[in-house]
Amino acid sequence: MVSSASTPKLFTPLKVGDITLQHRIVMAPLTRFRANDEHVPQGVSRRLQKPLRLQSDITASEKIAVEYYSQRASPGTLLISEATPISAAAGGFPNIPGIYTDDQITGWRHVTDAVHAKGGFIYLQMWAIGRAAREAVLAKDGFEVVSASDIPISEDKAVPRVLAKEEILEYVQRYAQAAKNAVEKAGFDGVE
Repeated sequence: MVSSASTPKLFTPLKVGDITLQHRIVMAPLTRFRANDEHVPQGVSRRLQKPLRLQSDITASEKIAVEYYSQRASPGTLLISEATPISAAAGGFPNIPGIYTDDQITGWRHVTDAVHAKGGFIYLQMWAIGRAAREAVLAKDGFEVVSASDIPISEDKAVPRVLAKEEILEYVQRYAQAAKNAVEKAGFDGVE
């Protein structure tokens, strides 16, 4: 048996907010591009909005996001979700999950339930893509590329429209709402 004096700090518990991790290894966010066109974690359909009686009630195609995160969960481990836009206007990539519609929140709830069932913890990484957004993806939904400045991310990308002060305040509110959606509705243990 290894004594606590000889246990490397990496493998010692750590309190993060209201949770206690069993070690200091955290799964970093990895953008997966596996949501559907409505930015719902892949395969989670409207059928899943009602409570499930059995895990077997979820079809194979509906398990992709749940399986991905639950495979990486273990007791006392923290996972950080893939970057997740706070609103449709803050998006700009295809097939990334959001946290601003009921379907998206329901999809994430299945993920967080699976992680918690394995004793793990999960935080949502909130995201506003800004000048890195793809112009065509935003335009399809009636939005434009915006940022804090009019400097494009690269020469071949759109010149973003500079956000007005009032719009910046709207983004602050969108972040606050996304955090509430994540923790209070989708079951995340925290947000980043």
